Amino acid sequence: MRSKLFVPGSRPELFAKALASQADAISIDVEDSVVEERKAAARASVSQWLRGRAAEGTSKLIIVRVNAMDTPHFMQDIADLVQPGVDIVNLPKPASADAVREACDAIGRAERAHGVTRPVRLLLNIETPQALREAAQLAQADARVMGLQVGFADLFEPLGIDRSNVAAVHHVLMAVRLAAGEAGVAAFDGAFANVSDVQGYVAEAHMARRLGFAGKSCIHPSQITLANEAFRPTDAEIAHALKVVSAGADARMSGVGAFLVEGRMVDRPFALRAEAIVATARRLNLLPAE
Repeated sequence: MRSKLFVPGSRPELFAKALASQADAISIDVEDSVVEERKAAARASVSQWLRGRAAEGTSKLIIVRVNAMDTPHFMQDIADLVQPGVDIVNLPKPASADAVREACDAIGRAERAHGVTRPVRLLLNIETPQALREAAQLAQADARVMGLQVGFADLFEPLGIDRSNVAAVHHVLMAVRLAAGEAGVAAFDGAFANVSDVQGYVAEAHMARRLGFAGKSCIHPSQITLANEAFRPTDAEIAHALKVVSAGADARMSGVGAFLVEGRMVDRPFALRAEAIVATARRLNLLPAE
């Protein structure tokens, strides 16, 4: 999921356009992008769209971002929006591992009520100081959790932290990536609000990728191509990874655990990384023709 395009749940006229975009996933939002007075109407619109099976046959991941558990909307959001066709629920501001498990129980009940046969997974937003401190425990709370996502606005703005402070951004990204790694799930970079700052978006996306993040949110269609390009393996990385995988196969046949590729020492961690790059390149149809 290199790119995830946010779509306000109160704008159903945008759903088809988002589905036709080049984003790997669309995230239909009934939280921050919908004012309080329109949340019920937005939920009804999203529910109707899902019941119409408009997303059937798409290769995109379909995500719904619900309201936080401490709001009066959460339970109804889950009950109405966990339907066939939804791949992931994005949960804002998880308060504790117990809260994550409660959310998963609610998802399970909604699955049974709507006849959902493929388990809906959970993407947790890390956007409070407590969640950042407990991110690994949150990620390990339930098998439904598939990833952690950074929420810079909710994390930084109340604390007066400058969003353009690269050191602060790097610190949070590293902490979330290590927590996700401990839990064995993916990490995803958050939104970049200044749509006109293309260079800023690209720089942050490349920073996140260098830290092992899998993708970044897009709040405008113009950011989709930027994210897709930033989070794909480069041609040089693919070429080197293919050499590592090939040399690794020969080394295993010879009973050798460490070997050189292009002057670089390779052992198990490097071999696993190369295999992951090749797998990603294959999924994105980036491998050279044999």
